[in-house]
Amino acid sequence: MPDAVEEMLSGALTLTHIRCGKPTCHCATGDGHPAWHLTVRVGGRARVVHIPAAWVDDIQARVDAGRAFQEAVREVLAANAALLLLTRQQRRRR
Repeated sequence: MPDAVEEMLSGALTLTHIRCGKPTCHCATGDGHPAWHLTVRVGGRARVVHIPAAWVDDIQARVDAGRAFQEAVREVLAANAALLLLTRQQRRRR
């Protein structure tokens, strides 16, 4: 798992199956060729990036680390909001 924020990723890593279009290929009647994609938001727009199969484990670890980091930040922000509310309540009682 990445230790540095710079190595973390947001988004979703998904496996899809695509057909190459060759009529004699196994994908014409089967599931298709496996293809990994990372969907991320860049500049407010969704972007889809093809991920080579050899990178999948590393990219998934980076996405998982990014999600864990985002959840930790959300928890801190929620705690800060709760502290703000408590502070306001205490000041009103004085």
